[in-house]
Amino acid sequence: MTTERRTDHIPPGRDRTNPLAPPAWLLAGLRPTAAPVPWAAVLRAGVALSVPLAVGFALDEPEYGALVSMGALSGVIGDTADAYRMRVLNIAVPQLFGAVGVALGTLVFGHGWLAVGVLTLIALVSGMISSIGTVASVSGLLLLLNAVVGAGLPMPRPWWIAPLLLAAGGLFVLALTLLGWPLRGRRPERAAVAAAYRALADGLEAAGGPGFAYEDARRRLTLALNHAYDLVLGRRARVHGRSPSLVRMLAQLNVLIPLVEAAPAAHLRRRPLPPAVPAAVRELADAVEEGRTGAHVLVLPAPHSQSERAVDAALRHAAAIVHLAEPETHNVDDRLGRPAALRVRARRAVRDMMFSSASWRYGLRLALCIGLAQSLVSLIEVERSYWVALTVTFVLKPDFGSVFSRALLRALGTAAGLVLAAAVLAEVPRGWWDVPVMFALAALIPAFSAKGYAFQTAAITPVILLLSDLLNHQGFDLIRPRLLDSLIGCAITLLAGYLLWPESWRTRLGDRLADCVDDAARYVERCFAPVADEAGVRVARQARLQARRRIYRDLSGVRSEFQRALTEPPPTGARAAAWWPLVVAVERIVDATTAARVRVNHGAVPPAAEEVERIARELRGLAEGVRSSVTPVRVVVPPAADASSVLAPVHQEVAAARAIAQPVR
Repeated sequence: MTTERRTDHIPPGRDRTNPLAPPAWLLAGLRPTAAPVPWAAVLRAGVALSVPLAVGFALDEPEYGALVSMGALSGVIGDTADAYRMRVLNIAVPQLFGAVGVALGTLVFGHGWLAVGVLTLIALVSGMISSIGTVASVSGLLLLLNAVVGAGLPMPRPWWIAPLLLAAGGLFVLALTLLGWPLRGRRPERAAVAAAYRALADGLEAAGGPGFAYEDARRRLTLALNHAYDLVLGRRARVHGRSPSLVRMLAQLNVLIPLVEAAPAAHLRRRPLPPAVPAAVRELADAVEEGRTGAHVLVLPAPHSQSERAVDAALRHAAAIVHLAEPETHNVDDRLGRPAALRVRARRAVRDMMFSSASWRYGLRLALCIGLAQSLVSLIEVERSYWVALTVTFVLKPDFGSVFSRALLRALGTAAGLVLAAAVLAEVPRGWWDVPVMFALAALIPAFSAKGYAFQTAAITPVILLLSDLLNHQGFDLIRPRLLDSLIGCAITLLAGYLLWPESWRTRLGDRLADCVDDAARYVERCFAPVADEAGVRVARQARLQARRRIYRDLSGVRSEFQRALTEPPPTGARAAAWWPLVVAVERIVDATTAARVRVNHGAVPPAAEEVERIARELRGLAEGVRSSVTPVRVVVPPAADASSVLAPVHQEVAAARAIAQPVR
């Protein structure tokens, strides 16, 4: 078995040939992401923010129009989901929290230290609920942002007008979003399922070739499967029995899993599969996306090895299910774990939040920074002081990326956005000309947001300044305080939210990686645990599938955390780069274990219980080493006793994982 290890994907440090070059962790955030322009979102953002301004000018109430556009801005930023039923929650729920926030802020406007205390308490709640999930994170963000705006800007009276106008803007975005629902229906879900099939086809095509090509394809497959299952199961787990389209898509996803399991076994053969195999999977992807059913003839070469038989059987079964005229109802038990009812998940999330030290820690960090920001502007006169707390809120979002790099990128993005805002405020007369200018500026937000955080900040800054000018009538005088307040907010975040909270990298990443290694040990045991009867075989298979998917999903999350850590300055970034190869090694261990299980299913001799226990014991020892070490330490592992065992590839991958040495400094 080849043992090539690709390391060129690990971001390098500072360019040694040019000592004046910026460090790689900073350049990583400034490098635009290759992403297509979301033209529908671009048009929707332009309409959503410009139409309220036009209505406001027509009614001679430009301030009201600006507030509606502010609400629309938050809706545009939060519209990140694909499936329409998920977009309803992603936009509507945060708007409710945003309305509560601006109402609370309006009630304490001008009340000095009372406002400081209330905003600090809101920051604590906002930070804690952000740990629940994506929708909760955006809801917590809007709760605090709008509270800060309400406490820093004079709002129309009575107090309920501002929440109503901001919520109207968000609901306007939601209405524009849902216009395509009758026409597109389940198309996002079907496209996600088809994308999972195509990602698997890429993996089967790469199987047997260079290890890094297959691993890249496997990681893309993991992301595609996660996305597809999230869309199909995410919000309406209880309606599958009444929705034929969801039943069909879930069945199509479920029959993909045996093929996913067979792919590692095919890769370990070190011989490419016949081109007809990935081509057949791509044909199934087209059928899924187009909704084609009916008779279908699958032409495949005859299989010869255990892994080829596994691929052939799984592919023929998948083709039969995809082309069924009526959806298969007995294959929709969600063998990978259907989510519980929304009420149950909400109760669990609140309980976990209240008893989570990480949730309290982040809430306290955010509360401390907001309290300091509000105290500072209460003691020292700062123009447009609410921008200080707004900057703190945007930057101090660990689930959005590295706090350190976000602070720097926000400062750079704000400076770039101010250049454009200065030209607009200096040259465009206040009035109806603001409408087409707002359309153009708002359209940039979705296009630039896909490129990275600094680009998103640069696009949002002129929009916020134009809306602030409509509320405050300060014109070009907004530029200097906006930059100064942003720099103050970034400085507070770096000092009070980053340097004063030296949460070790090992705690944030090492423990999560160690948990994945422990899960891999349990997966090895579960794959070869003895079963008594046919019912036990079915139960064991379902538990095995759920365990493997959970490991890959967790490893995907760990990879995201590593990517964030790699954008931080030393020592955090350097330590993350040192541990990065172990993430790849754990993925290979899970792949090799899955391949061994597939081979046993198709005739190979099962391993002895002692051999399984030895591998599990070595993995648990590795997990303990990860938890107790700051940097990787070499561990000498004795070779496997029987090279002919079905678990021999697993032994090799475990040995490679435990032999990862401390990098040369």
